[in-house]
Amino acid sequence: MNLLMDVNQESHQTVTDSFLSFYDQLMAQLPGIGLGLLIVIFGTLIATWLGQFARKRIASRTKDPLMSQFLSKALKYTLIMIAIILALKAAGLGAIATGIFTAAGASAVVLGFAFKDIGQNFIAGIILAFSRPYDVDDTVEIGENFGKVKALEFRYTKLKTFDGKDVYIPNSDVLTKPVTNYTEDGFFRWDFIVGIAYENNINEAKHVILETLEKEPNVIADIDHQNFVIEDELATSTVNLKVYFWVDTKDFRKMALITKGSVVRNVKEALENAGFYMPADIQEVKIYGAEKDFPIRISKPEPDNKESNK
Repeated sequence: MNLLMDVNQESHQTVTDSFLSFYDQLMAQLPGIGLGLLIVIFGTLIATWLGQFARKRIASRTKDPLMSQFLSKALKYTLIMIAIILALKAAGLGAIATGIFTAAGASAVVLGFAFKDIGQNFIAGIILAFSRPYDVDDTVEIGENFGKVKALEFRYTKLKTFDGKDVYIPNSDVLTKPVTNYTEDGFFRWDFIVGIAYENNINEAKHVILETLEKEPNVIADIDHQNFVIEDELATSTVNLKVYFWVDTKDFRKMALITKGSVVRNVKEALENAGFYMPADIQEVKIYGAEKDFPIRISKPEPDNKESNK
């Protein structure tokens, strides 16, 4: 019995000594832990401020909002990571920081396959930030997606379609798919077809159309952007003329569509006022077989009741 009591007393003493030792170590590290927390807090605030400052400076120098936004975020997160490492070392937990990097390096190969797409999109985002295939509010077509560019993030490019959808396209897809930029130089060429009758004079019709284009205020005409009309097709019942004209695409698509609609309407009215005839397609209906098999009855109009009474 005495032996059992001695063992219990020794166990109790060991637990008490371990607790007191842990308490003493914790109290000794409290100043370092507090310093580490302050480093994280102030480091995050400083990183946020420097990121915003860098974004404004880069944007003012390069006039490139996408690049400034991307680089400022990269700077912000890098500084936050450095602040966390310094905080661990200040708290006396440098071994933990070393262990984190060691574990990250050891698992990089394994996680590389699992997060391959994330890495590809991140690298693609860096390339896009410098290659500049588009800017904010540019109207672009990427694959099957068509809309305005709203943001370039680390992993995706955000588009706002003209019917109100938000589309997030992985940056790697942006690099591998064709990107059509409708507003990079601010000009876009519309075209449409108008048909006139075969007996109408083609050159006169073309002259009327070109005069109508010159009167449209939103149609652009200069040395590099010339509007013209060509003979496109001898159709069944019309001679089709194809009209090409340039518009400003800074307000693409609404203004460009409104301009196209106005041009089509004005060209139609100008041709009609000039005496040109725009016939509809003529359709020929053929009936095969003897005519006697096709019953036709011609009825005479009934006489007016008043005349019949007379």
